[in-house]
Formats: sequence, C-alpha cells, structure tokens
Amino acid sequence: MTTNASIITATAVTKTFLAGTTAGGKLCVLRGITLRIAAGEIIAIVGASGAGKSTLLHILGTLDRPTSGNVYYDDTDVFALNDDDLARFRNHSIGFVFQFHHLLPEFSALENVAMPALIRGAKFPEVKEAALRLLREVGVDDRAEQRPPQLSGGEQQRVAVARALMNNPRVVLADEPSGNLDSANADHLHTLIRDLSRRIGQTFVVVTHNESLARQADRVLRIVDGVIEETVQIR
Repeated sequence: MTTNASIITATAVTKTFLAGTTAGGKLCVLRGITLRIAAGEIIAIVGASGAGKSTLLHILGTLDRPTSGNVYYDDTDVFALNDDDLARFRNHSIGFVFQFHHLLPEFSALENVAMPALIRGAKFPEVKEAALRLLREVGVDDRAEQRPPQLSGGEQQRVAVARALMNNPRVVLADEPSGNLDSANADHLHTLIRDLSRRIGQTFVVVTHNESLARQADRVLRIVDGVIEETVQIR
C-alpha cells in the first residue's frame, strides 16, 4: 500500500557522456529529471530505446553519479556521500533485479539470496533462516539447495527478487526484469512484484518495455529524449 511519504526525490538530474561523434563531443542523455517516489509505490519507467530509462535507473540506484542535480533518500543527499559510504548505503537501502539474473552459479539459491547480507558482514548461519523465508515469499523455497543452472528462467528471476529483498531495502530497482522470460513466467513475475508491493509495502521502480507489467504499476513515467513527457496515474 502506498503512502504520501516520498522516500526518493530527484531534482533537476542531468547526465552527459563524452561522445566524440556528437556536436561538442557530448551526449546529453538526461535533461533535468525531477520526480518523487512514495513508499510502497510501483513505478514503471517506459520509453524508446536510448531515451534514458536505464541511465535514470542507475542514477536512482547510485550505480552512477549524475552530471548535475540531486537524489535524496528521505533527507540524505546520496551523492554528497563519499564512495565508501555510498557503497554501504547502496548495500543497505537498495535492491537490484536485472534482465539477466546475475546469480553466482557456484552457489545454491539459498546462498545467492544471502549474498547481500554476507557482503554487509553477516555470517551465513545468522541469515540462513531469513534467506529461506524470502525464498518462501517468492515461491521457490523447495529449490533452495539447487544451483542456478538447475533452475528454470522463471525460478532464477524469483531467486533474484528474493536476493534483492535480503537487506530489507527501501526500494527495489528492476531493469527489464521479465525481458528474458517467456510470457507465462513474465506474468508470474509481474504478479509477484505487485503482490510484494501490496503485501509487505515494498517500493519498486521498474524499467520495462512490457505493457502488461506497466499496467500493474501505480504510475507510469514516459521518458522521451531525456525528459519525463508524461506521468500516468493508474491507481
């Protein structure tokens, strides 16, 4: 369930890359993005390839710094943090799900889910039950001891979602999470995202070309040439 409280606020965010073939040797990908994201909200970011969707997601996830502008999580100006503090903030506050699951093939599903907590410094016995509970939340606890190559594509993405939730993040950022799945598994993943948002109040920001997933969001932000052209309030 969404609330009125904004947990992420982006103000006048721009991103420019060096590109020798463009006029002036620069490519402006984001041109002053301002947005607010409320706790428990599902946001879908849509737009043509090259519009700046993934660039915006990477900046919201602190994986890349903007050329100008600010991103706040509550009252924290995240890009005022140094690199070490920013990495710790990212580990504690943000979960990620990508088109390709990026699970570690030498570890079990359970160990993969626990990995963000292990990076934080926890010991596996301390977090094993929490990791198993998350696998149960996403419906694959019966596959806990299997390694990623032994899982289907849909199961792998469910494990990736559980891993993203491991440190109880403020927000989960997903970049085309169903883009590598068949339609049935994509529908299952979309239902899972909506269910987690409604049941545990998890905030999701999802870049997608999938119209079905976008329709399940609370708001759809359409990016055109590096600016937000429209915000569609669905629910």
